Amino acid sequence: MADFEKQMNDYRLTTAQIIYHLPDHENLLQEFIWQEYDLAPQYPTLHEFLDFWSAKIEGKLHSVYVARQEIITPSDHRFADWQGTLH
Repeated sequence: MADFEKQMNDYRLTTAQIIYHLPDHENLLQEFIWQEYDLAPQYPTLHEFLDFWSAKIEGKLHSVYVARQEIITPSDHRFADWQGTLH
């Protein structure tokens, strides 16, 4: 299903900040950013991904922070105020 069609069916752009323990160094935390269209507030796609993570990936989950964006419209995009080259 195309992204716009998903938005018309109540899917919202969902971003999850996943913090997990490094497998070889349990005291160190690493960050993984996940982004997909999902249905709030149940987030079935995110739950499916987290279930996969728990079953197949060695890094134990520490915490998950979720943000979502309502329907994205063309007015959400703005032109840059500055354009240049940095050397």
